[in-house]
Order: sequence, then structure tokens, then C-alpha cells
Amino acid sequence: MLVEITSRRFHGEEPSPEIVTLMREFDVIFAPTSKSLSHTKARREASRLGVRIATLPDIWRQTFLRALNADYKRIARRTRKLADIISKGKAVRVTTPSGTDLAMSIRGRRCRADTGILDKRGEFCNLPAGEAYIAPLEGKTEGVAVIDGAVSGVGILKNPIKIVFEQGYALKISGGNEAKRLRSLLQSVGDRNAYNFAELGVGTNDKAKLCGSVLEDEKVMGTIHIALGDNKSMGGKIEVRSHLDGMMMKPTLYIDDEVIMKEGRLRI
Repeated sequence: MLVEITSRRFHGEEPSPEIVTLMREFDVIFAPTSKSLSHTKARREASRLGVRIATLPDIWRQTFLRALNADYKRIARRTRKLADIISKGKAVRVTTPSGTDLAMSIRGRRCRADTGILDKRGEFCNLPAGEAYIAPLEGKTEGVAVIDGAVSGVGILKNPIKIVFEQGYALKISGGNEAKRLRSLLQSVGDRNAYNFAELGVGTNDKAKLCGSVLEDEKVMGTIHIALGDNKSMGGKIEVRSHLDGMMMKPTLYIDDEVIMKEGRLRI
């Protein structure tokens, strides 16, 4: 069945009640929508009931041809290995040459592997896939993130965006017109939790390229992305109708002081 829905205003905004009901009635759902349904109650409830779901928000033709044409068994092995390492950690630090220096706690949280392989009931992923992602503990992220790749709703950045985090929330966002656009997107949600540090993700898809579509950008091998807003879908506690990602280039990732990635190169 092919169903067309009214476009949402935000990534993570709920579909209509009719669509919520319909989503529970199928075995498999592909959702190539303009705004992501990944971080919605509707998607989570359908997954809980055993529906296999792949979301493809705002997917571009070139992404289909490039990033979906990958060796997903190889990506799955790489992603699961990385997710296992992160899940065993307690503290994370991320730095980049452009000025990022973030510290967060992941104690007790499970890192999830977005592999692109949905062969069991209730499994969920993005397509294209290829990331290990985790929801750090709420209120525990401190430091500075310099986003120098791309941002949801903004695209590839000409000028970096600097975000200052205190007690798990983005308190200051600076960096010119692109930072202004990000601030406007967050303000339009009308909820303080839109500024929550929601996610740390590591790209593992060797076919993906930075192109301005966050669906592909966040999967690029050798990048790290963070997200603001909802983290309920990834084991966190914050539920809000917004989830915005920002990509960082050439990152170094420390898990409990062990270097897992050095300036964009995985050491696993």
C-alpha cells in the first residue's frame, strides 16, 4: 500500500491519528518522508508491536545511487563492533581541529548499531544506514561543539556553528547566518527540550559523502555528529517534537581515555 501524508513541520513531529493507526497494521514500512518519522511515538509504538521500519527522510536520488549501493554486511560488522566498544564505556570526550571539546557521560546507556539490516520483527533503521549512536545522560554534557560539516534544515555549512553546552543544554549558538537559521529552527519548537544534547553518533558508511542531506551526512565514515532535542527513541528520557543533527569533521573520540577514532580514522 502506498500512502501519502501531509508534510510535517519538524523532524520528529507526529503524523496524523489515522496514520498512527495504519502504521500498526503492517509487517514492513518504508517511510521516505520530507520530515523524519524516526523520533516519533508513532514509529516507536509500531516497532514495539513488531513492525520492521526503515525511514528515509528527505532522501535524494544521488543518495539512493551512492550510499544504498554499499556492502551492508561489512558496514554491519564495523558498526556493531564500534557500538559494543562504546556501550562498555562510561565517559566520552570528543575533540576536533576546529575547536570542539565536549565531555559527556554514557554510564548505563546502550550504544545502538544502525546497520541497514532488518531481518527481525520490530527492528528499525535509517536507509541509508551506517552509524553507531547513543543518548548520553541528560544534564551531563559540558563543553563546546564546533559544527563544521552540515546541519539538519540548514545544509552544508560555509561557516562553522559554535554551540556551548552546560548541564546538557545548548546555552549559546553563534556563527553568522547559518547559526541564526539554526537558532530560528530551535526557537520555533517552543520547548526548552529542543536544546537538549540528545545524541552522539559515529558514521560508518564508507560509501556515504557529505552532500547537505543529513540522512546521508550523518553516515559518512570518519565523522561524528551530535543532535539536539528528542532522544526517547535511542534510550533517553527527553520527548520533544524536534531532532536536529550537526556533523563534525576530523573528530577524535575518546571512550574512557582510550582513543577510538583519531582525526576521522577509526582504530578498531
